[in-house]
Parts: sequence; C-alpha cells; structure tokens
Amino acid sequence: MATTNPGKVRELRALLEADVEWRSLGDFPGVGEVVEDGATFAANARKKAVEYAKATGLWTLADDSGLVVDALDGAPGVQSARFSGERPEGEDRSLIDHRNMAKVLQLLQGVSRERRTARFVCCLCLAGPEKVLVETQGTLEGLIAEQPVGTSGFGYDPIVFVAELGKTVAQLTAEQKNGISHRGNAIRNLRPLMAALLKTTIDSGSANR
Repeated sequence: MATTNPGKVRELRALLEADVEWRSLGDFPGVGEVVEDGATFAANARKKAVEYAKATGLWTLADDSGLVVDALDGAPGVQSARFSGERPEGEDRSLIDHRNMAKVLQLLQGVSRERRTARFVCCLCLAGPEKVLVETQGTLEGLIAEQPVGTSGFGYDPIVFVAELGKTVAQLTAEQKNGISHRGNAIRNLRPLMAALLKTTIDSGSANR
C-alpha cells in the first residue's frame, strides 16, 4: 500500500478482504517519496502505484483521494492533504488536518447550506513494476458542516455531513463509514478485479512449474 497514513492502511486492510500480506511504505524506509504532481486524483494514484512498484518490486496499490467542494470550484481537490501548506517533518498528522478543515470553513463563511455541496473522491490504482493492472473510483456525497463534529476518522471527516444519516463522517462507526465511504466504494469496485488478477497469477505460476 503506497501510503504512510495509518488511517488509510487500517481502512484498506479492513475493506480489501484479500488473502495476501499487505505492507505499507513504512516497511520501506529507503524508498524515496513520489511527488504527487498530477492534475487529477487518477493521475496521482497511477503515478504512485507505478513508481512505488518499480522501487519495491511488489504489486502496489495506491490511492489518491480528497475533498471536492463545489462552491470552491473543486478545491481542495488534489491539494487536499496540503491545502493549508506542507506538513512539517515530524508534525502530528492531526494538526495539518485541523488546519486544512479550518481553511475550508473560513473560505465558506457566509455560504448557504444548499451551496455547501461537496464530495469525497477516491481513485485507486493497482500496478506492477511494468504496468498498471487495475484502476477504480468511488465517491461519497455530502455537505460541508458549519463546524467540525465528531472524533472518528481522519482528514476532513469532521466537516463532511451526510444528510441521509444526519451525521458527519467523523460521527460514524468504522463499519458505517466503510459501508458508504468513497474509499469503500472504490475498493468494492476493485475487489473482484483484484481477485481475478490474483487467480490468473496463481494459475499461471502453477502451470509454469
């Protein structure tokens, strides 16, 4: 998994339900960071998956995800993790999360509820050292709350209100969140494709013995 974010690692492991051993970037301290300079979530996910697969020699699952706010012309978008600036080395991730949320709320001051529409978007890419193997996408629609509510989840979860449930994403249990989240939806699209890839690889290996 091409991430050092422990929240993402937990969600991905819980959702993938694959009989494989998952490793994160934390297991490869010598691998340099891939610069996420793509114009879209899909481009960033693809670049990370391919480059980290080349660096580790392993199939690599990468995601790029973030918050798209309609009243902000799609921002934070691909800059979601760095919307309020780069995270200083060694700083707790929750601090940058709070600054990012505060910036979104400040920019939306005075914006009416009906215009606070937003969505989480997640693009997933599974790649080997040679090529992209599978790509999928998932979304979660919501509204930007007036203030952060809830203590679960991570990132922008406390300010994304899901009207159908009457709660922010940060007020949901892990099971509830995984059932509706952008990442969960992308992974549900990925699972059968990845299972077919694994079966083909195993069958091919058996045939070549």
